[in-house]
Amino acid sequence: MLEEALAAIQNARDLEELKALKARYLGKKGLLTQEMKGLSALPLEERRKRGQELNAIKAALEAALEAREKALEEAALKEALERERVDVSLPGARLFSGGLHPITLMERELVEIFHALGYQAVEGPEVESEFFNFDALNIPEHHPARDMWDTFWLSGEGFRLEGPLGEEVEGRLLLRTHTSPMQVRYMVAHTPPFRIVVPGRVFRFEQTDATHEAVFHQLEGLVVGEGITMAHLKGAIYELAQALFGPDSKVRFQPIYFPFVEPGAQFAVWWPEGGKWLELGGAGMVHPKVFQAVDAYRERLGLPPAYRGVTGFAFGLGVERLAMLRYGIPDIRYFFGGRLKFLEQFKGVL
Repeated sequence: MLEEALAAIQNARDLEELKALKARYLGKKGLLTQEMKGLSALPLEERRKRGQELNAIKAALEAALEAREKALEEAALKEALERERVDVSLPGARLFSGGLHPITLMERELVEIFHALGYQAVEGPEVESEFFNFDALNIPEHHPARDMWDTFWLSGEGFRLEGPLGEEVEGRLLLRTHTSPMQVRYMVAHTPPFRIVVPGRVFRFEQTDATHEAVFHQLEGLVVGEGITMAHLKGAIYELAQALFGPDSKVRFQPIYFPFVEPGAQFAVWWPEGGKWLELGGAGMVHPKVFQAVDAYRERLGLPPAYRGVTGFAFGLGVERLAMLRYGIPDIRYFFGGRLKFLEQFKGVL
């Protein structure tokens, strides 16, 4: 039995076969185990001698099994290393690459347009205070924008909102309804002249449909300095139209009321490809009460007033509307639907 077992172990081709041999000889029902169970039927002297023989066979089998197992493991490892070897001289495999979201693409394009005109892009917090979102922008308490159906109000417990210079801001908190609060924040922390654009996400409690969403993106513009007029505003919007829609585009302004500008206007751009006017956003000259609110806040922080004798203009437009036109998207809800087939269309678009 020993010679037969040692030969079988030495010729085992893999670990599975070796495992079967171990069970055949040393398992609970193995040949050697059965021999040992029969020792009790032998006379004492013969039992002792036979027991020593069987223990020696068991030790030899265990040593042979261990040695063969080690050899098979080393051979398997060597084979795996050879099979999985990487040729470092070959060119690397192209990894899967994602793409930018269409809103991000449109937002970057708008920022680049205004960057070429000398504007700086800045960002502000999405959780905002009632003061920056409404009060400082000449939106009184009775204004419809403060209605609970338009604004997501927050409890504010355990949350610290910082002001433009790191000071703690008190008062009710909300998810900003527009990017305009950044106008006030930037003016408090800086002195004119300056030109900025503020891209960002805003929130309004609205019923969603193909053209309306509770979460959307805006691009805000603000220019402040001495002698700034509506002519400068028209020039900025005209340059935007030319960059977006080409040399045949035109700009149209219509009077409209916004609390934080005076006079206020709604601007539209002639879209040559579509052959129609597109209403893109609102604009106007910064209301004097906004400048007054900024200087009052600066004085509370111990800063000198900086907005007496200056003028400025502001404008805002929706990023989703332009992206829908640019990429032929029929429903605003596609932007946040998370469908991979929709998003893959924009892979590689720069």
